Amino acid sequence: MWATPPPCEPGSQPPCRPPTQAGAAIVDELSKVDTTTWQLLLVVPPLTITTCPSPSSAIVTCLLFLPGSDAQSCASYTFSSNQAYASCASLPRLGATLHYNYTAETNTVSVAFRAPLINKAGWVAWGLNPNGTGMVGSQAVVAFQHSNGSLVAYPTLLDSYAPSMAPAEPAELGFSVSDVAAEHVDGKKYEMVVYATVALPGKGTKFNHVWQQGSSVVDDVPAPHPTSGDNILSTGTVDFSK
Repeated sequence: MWATPPPCEPGSQPPCRPPTQAGAAIVDELSKVDTTTWQLLLVVPPLTITTCPSPSSAIVTCLLFLPGSDAQSCASYTFSSNQAYASCASLPRLGATLHYNYTAETNTVSVAFRAPLINKAGWVAWGLNPNGTGMVGSQAVVAFQHSNGSLVAYPTLLDSYAPSMAPAEPAELGFSVSDVAAEHVDGKKYEMVVYATVALPGKGTKFNHVWQQGSSVVDDVPAPHPTSGDNILSTGTVDFSK
């Protein structure tokens, strides 16, 4: 068994010990890592230290968690209109991404929400909640394939845990939403993009947002989404000025 490597310093050559607060158990396991693996740990950015349930030889796998890879991939997406978006975020649930252009002069944001469909008969939605953190109180745009074969997209109000999912009239909206449209990604039937221009409520740029996917549409109205797993965790915060 190797002795515990010394702490890594600028210019250090492996093996050395990357700084971490993960605890003595991790340090002990790291002392067993061979030189090749140390080289991998030192050259693959960004490295995030996470903790395994218990010390084991699998601890190195836990160390190699690379959260930056998804964030980098969203910038490579293209859109059929050749529209370019200055900012994007890989959302942490449901495999979705959000792309946007913010205009400070009018406090509006043009968004493209891209998400996989559970199946061809499914639906996707994205929305803002100006006054809360979850689904209820959100104003969303939803998209799906109509029974006539066309794609439809429109604003809707999520005013309860069993919203109608029907189109909202402009007078019902708490903030203006325009230019709503949808398309399949590169002709694929299992991934969709929803476009919209949103007049952000108030004077701020940071909002709680929600996104969702459902598996079926009944009588041209989205049916309830699953109520477990990522489908009840798909909420977050977005600052459109960044």
